[in-house]
Amino acid sequence: MTKTWFVTGAARGIGAAIVKAVLDAGDRVVATGRDPRKIEQAFGGAGSDRLLALPLDVSQEAQARSAVNAAVERFGRIDVLVNNAAYAHLGVFEESPLDEVRRQLDTNVFGLMAVTQAVIPGMRRQRSGRIFNISSIAGLKGGFGGSLYNTSKFAVEGFSQCIAEELAPFGVHVTVVSPGFFRTDFLDASSVKYSGSAIGDYAKMMADFRAFLDDRNHKQVGDPAKLAGVILHLARVEEPPVSFVAGSDAVAFATGVIERQKAELDSWRDLSVSTDGDW
Repeated sequence: MTKTWFVTGAARGIGAAIVKAVLDAGDRVVATGRDPRKIEQAFGGAGSDRLLALPLDVSQEAQARSAVNAAVERFGRIDVLVNNAAYAHLGVFEESPLDEVRRQLDTNVFGLMAVTQAVIPGMRRQRSGRIFNISSIAGLKGGFGGSLYNTSKFAVEGFSQCIAEELAPFGVHVTVVSPGFFRTDFLDASSVKYSGSAIGDYAKMMADFRAFLDDRNHKQVGDPAKLAGVILHLARVEEPPVSFVAGSDAVAFATGVIERQKAELDSWRDLSVSTDGDW
């Protein structure tokens, strides 16, 4: 059965790889981005019967509703939603004005929620659907320089787990995908943003952090095309995972997180259970 996909952040990177994989598989796709002309230039050969490129800034709730309505009007339904649109705002929290915090959450959290809320009613009525929320290993553990970005991805992880339970009775499956480092322009100046102000006490740590990321730019181990293929596979399996990590580095990272959490839980177990009442 031909499926209709709705993909945000589809102009480049993982989003563009997913659009290509969907079209190669013979499905239809509504590909959205801030500049749909880039999408049309890349994939316009697919034809209007299989591709609909739409403008969408996910931080604008009205645009999210409008894009979903246009998708349903063109293709009749949405079978698979991929919430991919996001960016990373990195830096020390003390150096980050609250308007930068709000912009990060407006796109990565509230934008994702707005698109999801616009799509859910149709999936619930048709008693089927798949939702993929693209998170990050940054949503599994906090770390230096990621107070804004990691916060947004922790929120995506928790949100996805909750709506997975809410929607399961209606045949709608939710999977939050946490990639490691994938070879896209995600770490380029065109994508990643850093806090502008600087406090001397953090300067050396911040310089080392930026050097760590710059050294990995376009050298990442992950292949976006292979990740797109995995998402297509997960869209077709009967019982997809709720939380899925992507990449050998992500598996190693997630394993380390679990092991550290267990060790800390075991170490403080007696004090933790001491808070139970005596009644």
